[in-house]
Amino acid sequence: MRIVRYSHLAEDRKGELPFHHQDDLEGSDRTSFDLNDDWRLEEDDAGRSYWGLLVDELVYPLTEAPYLSVDRTGAYRPEIIQMRPYSLREVRLTAPVTPSKIACVGRNYAEHAAELGNAVPGEPLIFLKPPTAIIGPGEAVVYPAISQRVDHEGELGVVIGRRCRNVTEADALQYVFGYTVANDVTARDLQQKDGQWSRAKGFDTFAPVGPWVDTSFDPTNRTVRCLVNGEVRQQSTTTLMVYAIPRIIAHVSRFMTLEPGDLILTGTPSGVGPVQPGDVMTVEVEGLGSISNPVVAETENA
Repeated sequence: MRIVRYSHLAEDRKGELPFHHQDDLEGSDRTSFDLNDDWRLEEDDAGRSYWGLLVDELVYPLTEAPYLSVDRTGAYRPEIIQMRPYSLREVRLTAPVTPSKIACVGRNYAEHAAELGNAVPGEPLIFLKPPTAIIGPGEAVVYPAISQRVDHEGELGVVIGRRCRNVTEADALQYVFGYTVANDVTARDLQQKDGQWSRAKGFDTFAPVGPWVDTSFDPTNRTVRCLVNGEVRQQSTTTLMVYAIPRIIAHVSRFMTLEPGDLILTGTPSGVGPVQPGDVMTVEVEGLGSISNPVVAETENA
């Protein structure tokens, strides 16, 4: 299943599409869902985002974050609100994650480490990005006035579904909820100046994520690409990761508790390079989706 977050484009819902029966959803997704008959439509808060299940270009509103709806067998069974679905034309997709933290892996592709003059680390190199850096599809990445070089870094993202600590590599994938597409935008000059990466990686808007979280995606041998203005800048496959996803999860969980909804960025391939205001960055992961974000100069309003 594909999980989205969305906001409304209009206050009303004229021309609503027919409600699809629960059996139709099960046939298309092989997942059973509960319907909440007691739900009542309330006025939307300005700018508020909602969880949804995307099925055949229709968005079915959910009662809560889907990884919180777990049955006794441990299966994720998000509850669909009993109402007519939204067409994608009626909503704006926002970032499909609300993590307590973003754990990122540096230099996880050997060619990327080499292009910046670094050795491959002897164990996963972990740094953090703040959740305030997250933006969704189509939202603008703000080029900070204090930086002279901002780079794109296309990556595969892993969304944690269950609380975990000290997990083994063999068990690690049991704690994965799904996968998404991400861009680890970096102020390269500040990264080199500071020696540590918090400022360079942590600006607001420096973590585009989307367009959805796919719970059935297989990340094995998938192409990861980043394009700028339609020109391919980065392209590699997940098989060339130095440290595979189970190793990364096990390593991170040795020193911090991972919570449901937490996001792990798995590293970027070679080909990183600068962008400028006016550029559009697009990150693609084969079989998963793509996310595009324009770059704008920092102003009083941006």
